[in-house]
Amino acid sequence: MRTRTFSILLPAALFVAGTASRAATPEIAVGPQYDTTHVYVAPQDFDRFVTSLVATFGGTTTKQGVFTVTPTPSSTMSQLVLTPVGSLSVFGFKTPVPYPFGLERTGYLVSDMDGAVRAAKTDGADVLVSTFNDPIGQDAVVQWPGGVNMQLYWHTTAPSYPALQTIPENRVYVSSERADAFTRSFLEFSHGKVLSDDPQAAGIEIGRASDTIRRIRITSQFGLVTVFVTDGHLPYPYGREMTGYEVANLSETLKKAKAAGVTVLVESYSLGDRRAAMVQFPGGYIAEIHSVEQK
Repeated sequence: MRTRTFSILLPAALFVAGTASRAATPEIAVGPQYDTTHVYVAPQDFDRFVTSLVATFGGTTTKQGVFTVTPTPSSTMSQLVLTPVGSLSVFGFKTPVPYPFGLERTGYLVSDMDGAVRAAKTDGADVLVSTFNDPIGQDAVVQWPGGVNMQLYWHTTAPSYPALQTIPENRVYVSSERADAFTRSFLEFSHGKVLSDDPQAAGIEIGRASDTIRRIRITSQFGLVTVFVTDGHLPYPYGREMTGYEVANLSETLKKAKAAGVTVLVESYSLGDRRAAMVQFPGGYIAEIHSVEQK
């Protein structure tokens, strides 16, 4: 296994713990195009939401169907949306949603389900839903320190999705008490590295323009994770978004979004080399969209 290094200095205990655990847990990520944001919408909003996504970002969809995707009886409309800037799994439950489904933010494809669950436990996660079969494979739900829920999934027949043009950000909000624990655990599990750990990042990213926050950026074969370390004093809609999507031209994307019925909740603003906005799609899904200005 090749050696991984951190791009910045972290607390010594964090670095040592990560090195030891990585020797014990395998790398089971497949690729960021297989990591889907889980979106739950009312059945009556399902088609309108999917249509607005494709109109905004482009891409394709799989055939819509009705399935049982939980280990206990339930029924949901389900469809996969493959956009150039990220993949989404859309659910429109026709029955009440069994707990804790609907609280997981993403689904991560893994190459070995048993190995992934063992690694998650070794690396500090709690298994909220043990492995169960679904119509096309297996799933489990884990919770990382700080209360971050993610679903792990494996397909009986390996999927083949096109590579992404840009990698979306999994936007995670955690407290200062759990930020290091979450970062350590997720780095160990993902075999990732810290791109940056800025203790004085501009608070405008979470709607608090006069404040600063700690912001950690992580990359791995699962994709990108941005960790916002906050006191929980978040103005709406911050903290409600799960994903940040990078597009080539923010203004053009917002025009397409508005034409598709998307509401701009936070108008575009500049931060360093990034322009960003917050939007809400039909059905209630909130997302950050940004573009990066080339220098």
